[in-house]
Amino acid sequence: MATGIRVRHSRHCSSQEGGRCSCKPTYQAQAYDTRTGRQVWRTFPTLSAAKLWRQDAQVALRRGTMRPPTAKTIAEAAEVLIKGAHDGTILDRGGKPYKPSTARGYEQLLRAYVVPALGAWKLTQIQRRDVQDFVDGLRSQGLSPSSIANILDPLRVIFRRAIRRDEVAIDPTENLDLPAIRGRRDRIEPPERAHEYLAALPDSERAFWSVALFCGLRRGELRGLQWTNVDFDNGVIRVERSWDPVKGPVDVKTGAGRRAVPMAFVVRRELMTHKQRTMRDGPDLVFGRTKTEAFFASTIRARANKAWTQAGLEPITPHEARHCAISYFIAAGLDWKQISTWAGHGDVRQTRNRYGHLVPGGEEQARERLDAYLNPPKPIPTVAHTVAQPPNNDETPVNAGVLKYRYRDSNPGYRRERAAS
Repeated sequence: MATGIRVRHSRHCSSQEGGRCSCKPTYQAQAYDTRTGRQVWRTFPTLSAAKLWRQDAQVALRRGTMRPPTAKTIAEAAEVLIKGAHDGTILDRGGKPYKPSTARGYEQLLRAYVVPALGAWKLTQIQRRDVQDFVDGLRSQGLSPSSIANILDPLRVIFRRAIRRDEVAIDPTENLDLPAIRGRRDRIEPPERAHEYLAALPDSERAFWSVALFCGLRRGELRGLQWTNVDFDNGVIRVERSWDPVKGPVDVKTGAGRRAVPMAFVVRRELMTHKQRTMRDGPDLVFGRTKTEAFFASTIRARANKAWTQAGLEPITPHEARHCAISYFIAAGLDWKQISTWAGHGDVRQTRNRYGHLVPGGEEQARERLDAYLNPPKPIPTVAHTVAQPPNNDETPVNAGVLKYRYRDSNPGYRRERAAS
């Protein structure tokens, strides 16, 4: 028998007692991984298939594109990820601990979808077609494309970690056929409508929504805002932290999240009124239920929605208000880099791709500017801009009183010479 291949007979085969083979044997090929000192075995129905696999496996092991099988299952890897995301021992792709909300989201998705369907599989056993079948099953359940993408996120993290730890060589979550995520409607209310939203609110609610509509802070940043972060003298709000509904005060979403955002006049006015009403200062929460306890997002939205519904306005969410604020920055013609900084984005391209459009009505302004460029106003003729008359042959002065010209027949092109009047 060829080196590295052995024949496997059935339990009742005559060869087990020294006789001739009475079964249909299989062939087990073996390849040795010098890096780990472990052997890789695979069984085939024919000898030729076993030889071909062994040749390919030896090359793959040398190149590092193949690893000996690990006993770790997806369920075990999921538990490691959940624990590490919560305690900060596992970092995200940016090299920072996961946000508490992200860790909770990963845990929920893994326990609800990934582990029940794929948990028993070993990391080295699962293949791309298995993950594709998992995705197709999620689609058959009626889940939206964005929900499917979110469910796959923690599974991708599991395999990225497995590759970095040399537990697997190929990521089966890559190159999948995923349903397209259609662009959602980005709601933007014009500035005049934003003022209508504020006017319809009770006095106690206007400060929060003025900051949301005209400064563009994220919901967690609004909940964690302290009066020490509101700089009336310089007209800016300094974003230095966020708020998690379970953990309480947390760091901002990204490094770029720590920033200073300019306050428009309406924001300064509402915040000053709100400060006088609440009699809070210093480290107290600006919009907290108490000085140190943040508000419930559902209750503040419920109060606003009630007022807007009574006023005949379609309710707006804090995230939609943030989108409006950044769009106002853009429509006002402010610098893209500054807008990206105020939005808390790490890259100006993120701001352009996400918010690169004007508020409703901007098309009319663009059309007016385009018309002005393509059809510039004609200058009004004056004495100093008198249009020259066609040349004549009798040397009659042209534009008498301003410039005199004489034309000589000796020049075929009627060479024109300027002469003093």
